[in-house]
Amino acid sequence: MQKPLLFTPLQMRGVTAPNRCVVSPMVQFRATDGLVNDFHLVHLGKFALGRFGTVFTENCAVEPRGRVTQGDLGLWDDGQIASHKRLTDFIRGEGVLSATQITHSGRKGSTPRTFDKRGQFGPEGAGWQKWEVVGPTDLAAAEGWLKPRALSVDEIEELVQKFAAAAKRADAAGYDVLEVHGAHGYLLAQFLSPISNTRNDQYGGDRAGRMRFPLDVARAVRQAWPENKPLFMRVSAVDGGGGWDVDDTVAFAQELKAIGVDVIDCSSGGIAGAATAAGVKRGLGFQVPFASAVKKQAGIATMAVGLILDGPQAEAILQAGDADLIAIGRQALYEPFWPLHAAQALGCDPDFDLWTPEYGWWLEKREHTLGRK
Repeated sequence: MQKPLLFTPLQMRGVTAPNRCVVSPMVQFRATDGLVNDFHLVHLGKFALGRFGTVFTENCAVEPRGRVTQGDLGLWDDGQIASHKRLTDFIRGEGVLSATQITHSGRKGSTPRTFDKRGQFGPEGAGWQKWEVVGPTDLAAAEGWLKPRALSVDEIEELVQKFAAAAKRADAAGYDVLEVHGAHGYLLAQFLSPISNTRNDQYGGDRAGRMRFPLDVARAVRQAWPENKPLFMRVSAVDGGGGWDVDDTVAFAQELKAIGVDVIDCSSGGIAGAATAAGVKRGLGFQVPFASAVKKQAGIATMAVGLILDGPQAEAILQAGDADLIAIGRQALYEPFWPLHAAQALGCDPDFDLWTPEYGWWLEKREHTLGRK
């Protein structure tokens, strides 16, 4: 039979993903001082054993105040590189690509972790630590959220360099793929949306002004990140509040393509208090139309994400030409060996050859025991 597109390798610059299955960045809130620890090694390592072609860490802050929570990973200091290297060595040793995402939370920083007490903005909230948050203006994300301090032009320019420095650390740590987080209402998305960006200087105003800082970041990161390694940008194709829409995203993607960004990771929502797709109607593959529109109208590779649950659904997205990569988030938490189960469902791995041999040998023998072979 013809190999499914989902299990066809994809070359991106100088690296090749063995398949189109990607673990989406998912925050876990288990870091201390931004360092990778045993939890992250086990959590992400199992996805490599599950044969996702590309395994993303959660977002890594480019400075301490750029964390969403105190439990976030970081790449703001050279002392964090070694902990990341331990992780990338394992993932790459399993024959798949290691990937990370760099971000700044902006006005959505200094928030409780999911298991902290909601609404307690202070040290009494389950050990939660408070720090200054910043944004395009002093407008808070929503009622009850911390009031940010508006960034000066000099600070914006400094942040561009902090993103670039984080990219260099990601390379030193051995990551194969890098993504800049420009979605979900975090700092870069805050600058893109007119809902959160009401500045009247060169970083505000019309769409070109609002795109200036995110594009400066993408340009600086592309220059800092090795030419032979692919660069992704995650976007909220619609911001969930009506300020930024698909046409804006297509225009943004065209500019990113010219800079040298390789893949647009198409998510949605988050400009207000909610983390992601608030204001966007959800259903199976609900964000696939965004990936399709960007791919076809901007002429750039895209990654689809959002309630993609099984192999046949993912294969249909690829066969329709709606995306080039399939990102799996919460379904990967439920089913860490998702790619291997997808291969079984698509009938392209009857002998368990895709599995790590320590597992595949036993599973193939079980088929004989059960009389299936």
